[in-house]
Amino acid sequence: MKLWDELVWRGSIAQSTDEAALKAELDKGGLSFYVGFDPTAPSLHIGNLAILVVMKRLQLAGHRPIPLVGGATGLVGDPSGRNQERTLNEESVVAGWVERIRNQLAGFLDFETGRNRAVLANNLDWTAPLSALDFLRDIGKHFSVNQMLAKDSVSARLESGGISYTEFSYQVLQAFDYLELFRREGCLLQMGGSDQWGNIVAGVDLIRRVEGKSAHALTIPLIVKSDGNKFGKTASGSVWLDPTMTSSYAFFQFFLNTDDRDIVQLLKSYSFKSREELEALFLEHESNPGARKAHRSLALEVTSYIHGEETALRVEKASKALFGQADLHELDEKTLESAISELPRVEISRSESLIWVDLMARSGVVDSKSAARRVVKEGGAYLNNAKIGDESAELTDADFLYGRIAVMRKGKRDLVAVIRSTD
Repeated sequence: MKLWDELVWRGSIAQSTDEAALKAELDKGGLSFYVGFDPTAPSLHIGNLAILVVMKRLQLAGHRPIPLVGGATGLVGDPSGRNQERTLNEESVVAGWVERIRNQLAGFLDFETGRNRAVLANNLDWTAPLSALDFLRDIGKHFSVNQMLAKDSVSARLESGGISYTEFSYQVLQAFDYLELFRREGCLLQMGGSDQWGNIVAGVDLIRRVEGKSAHALTIPLIVKSDGNKFGKTASGSVWLDPTMTSSYAFFQFFLNTDDRDIVQLLKSYSFKSREELEALFLEHESNPGARKAHRSLALEVTSYIHGEETALRVEKASKALFGQADLHELDEKTLESAISELPRVEISRSESLIWVDLMARSGVVDSKSAARRVVKEGGAYLNNAKIGDESAELTDADFLYGRIAVMRKGKRDLVAVIRSTD
């Protein structure tokens, strides 16, 4: 397939400017394009990953990506998708987040080889030296307040109680970024999430007014789960790309636990497998959804390209081991710790009772000791994947992996980590 047709098949296009002209540019190859990432946290998250994957697809097709980290716009705050003002962070904090995000981008796109190697940009480089008067005279004069008020991100905020001049000015700053990259890098396309359409089109219009030239805009759909919730949000918050914020095991499990209703679209959006490979996987999933082969394929692939193949294979093995499909004793200590980090846990000293039913009741996974005893009687009690058949079964020193970790399980999926003090 040609690139445009592949993006359409994968559901990766929400809106675009002149479709025929943009397709022609993509067919020619060597198109410079940019996507902005504001440093509003120390890490990108899997919502950002959707557009990063599209950037990678374009780079693999011969186009040149310009990921922009918003050292300037990150100090202001984008009103899109928000019903209240963003808390403004200190300059030093934002600068630190800029560097962390730049490192993440450098690990995903190719910045080293070929004519289409990626170029990192920071809009603070051209915004900081510009005086407020020059900005208002040279850039601000091209913007109609009436048009700015009509933008969805602004009108929604006005309806919900108002917007500060700081966030109101965001679309002007983003448009200025596009103009600068058009001038500096010959950038002809800006991409972003569908909630960025108004900001991106403002940049296209600014280039036309100032330079008398045409440029393009393209947005991708925001990924929403079948239950209506935003993809990438969990009860505990966002799923981050930084392993210190979301462990590689939790990252893998997030994709592994994808709702069956969402798996086809998520594979299209996040996988680099070909259409033929994915359609074969979809057929396997349809014929045997219980095997969860599609889910495991998604989790392994995405974890591999974010955390590395070796780490992905380790956490896949840990996932299998926790649920009785592999030997827990074969996991290295670091992988085991990562795997149990999300589990309910019971912390004990060497002098405390080690009876299985007592510990399970303390964990809260069952309501009481009597409930834990019923689990044992019904054959659903496990310790390190070995079935417990005795209500008075007690953990021994040999049951603690690395001298301090044991894994109890009720049934197929309810897990508890027992952590014993080494003092």
